[in-house]
Amino acid sequence: MFRLLRRNRDFRALFIGEVVSLGGDWFATVAIVGVLSDATNGSALAIAGIFVAQMLPSFLLSPFAGPVADRFDRRAVMVASSFVASIAALGFLFVKPGHIWVAYVSQLLISSLAAFFAPAAGAALPNLIDPSDLPDAIRATSSLWGIMLAVGAATGALFNQLFGRNASFIANAASFVIAGVAMWTIRRSTNADRGSVRPRVHPIKDSHEAIVYARSDPALMALLFAKGGVGLSGGVVALLTTLSVERFHAGDTGVGILLAARGVGVVVGPLWAKRYTSNGIATVLKVCALSCVVYGAAYMGVAMAPVIGLAALGTMIAHLGGGNQWSLSVYGIQARSSDEFRGRVLAADMAIVMLASTVSYFAAAFLQRALGTGKAMAILGALAVVWGLIYLRLTRTLRQENALQTQPA
Repeated sequence: MFRLLRRNRDFRALFIGEVVSLGGDWFATVAIVGVLSDATNGSALAIAGIFVAQMLPSFLLSPFAGPVADRFDRRAVMVASSFVASIAALGFLFVKPGHIWVAYVSQLLISSLAAFFAPAAGAALPNLIDPSDLPDAIRATSSLWGIMLAVGAATGALFNQLFGRNASFIANAASFVIAGVAMWTIRRSTNADRGSVRPRVHPIKDSHEAIVYARSDPALMALLFAKGGVGLSGGVVALLTTLSVERFHAGDTGVGILLAARGVGVVVGPLWAKRYTSNGIATVLKVCALSCVVYGAAYMGVAMAPVIGLAALGTMIAHLGGGNQWSLSVYGIQARSSDEFRGRVLAADMAIVMLASTVSYFAAAFLQRALGTGKAMAILGALAVVWGLIYLRLTRTLRQENALQTQPA
């Protein structure tokens, strides 16, 4: 992974841009969660709302974002998205009690731009590296999210204490500018040459083409739904904030610790994933299912944790499974999708998991209000376990067929 970063300047530029941007995102997330918690007396629904605002645009805009990533210059899409997001990020400075709606509007704007950035970056990646480097590149970018979560959440909590939340919001805005500059330095083409095709976007037609393309490969269709279980139980992340405040009385510091533990798990998971990429799609599908089971079971343990240290350990283990699954499923989608459809397939993948996560965050808020934080977390964790077991059963025939195909003659 480090050798790839050293010898490939374009991949390095993409990686650095995402490092800076993600770090700023988590600075802002810790700060805005603290602002909303103070303004609403720790309302789980208010906090869940900001996470929903982070995810919902990826679902709603996927019919547009995917075709844009496939039809237009992906580098230009990434640069423009980053620069405009820097302006939207300044909106957090105006969030005050009685005007918390500003937080949701600002986050929706940022997330809408990210909905275009993510499929463009993902679809561009295979064009910036040699095919043999794809597993290392996926591992690096998948681990990156967790690294910046761990670093950003932990240092963000400290930064808030030292300099105040507004300083974190300004740092987030600056991070988008730096990311845009990094993307601008990419020199290799981010799109495969398909001749003089005039850029166009027809959301319904383009999405239908992507669906038909994905359905032609049963393994690709299975990969698109691999993250569904983690998505449907993803609302447990919003409950970590409530757990820190109600059970451990740790405030912003506790939120930072639990989010950092989440990040550590996301970092380690993709590091394990590489060993499975060379064993064929059958192994990838099986490990995706088992990783979902680990994710849910670990959060069921977090629900019963008596001290924040055990809660952090359980959170880390949960996202070790989640990070492993994310890395493997993205690798499979990247490897099995042609450049012509890759942006739309990746956008569809993100839309599915974000829709599931949006439902989960609202469910988490209502379950927390009705049953309490611990029981709500346990129910959502159990949902991931059930999904993983069902997914394992439903992909059994597909795994057997692909296992036979990969056996030596």
